[in-house]
Amino acid sequence: MAIVIAVVAWAVYYFAFYRKPVSTLDGFAKCVSKSGAKMYGAWWCPHCADQKDLFGYAFQYVNYVECSPAGQKTENETCKKAGVKNFPTWQFPDGSRAEGVLHLPVLGDKTGCRLP
Repeated sequence: MAIVIAVVAWAVYYFAFYRKPVSTLDGFAKCVSKSGAKMYGAWWCPHCADQKDLFGYAFQYVNYVECSPAGQKTENETCKKAGVKNFPTWQFPDGSRAEGVLHLPVLGDKTGCRLP
């Protein structure tokens, strides 16, 4: 009986606290990344936070370039060389760019990725 209680307790703990959340947008975010699209952003940028929020947990799969060193509001060399002026900036494989928050259907159109 003690073994059953221990297994049930472990299962409850695992499913409640340990498992990574799964998002319905995981496949979409992976497709956006696989397409070669890249988002340049900054930790302090509220519009970047809005863009990340549209993806939710799936944002971890997006090709993201942090342009500002932690705790600073300066731009790193990678982003300067890329010519990033505003945040967020999306760079697409065809060389085009878009600045500001892009809604997911727009990203889907630009990358050929389908929303779930």
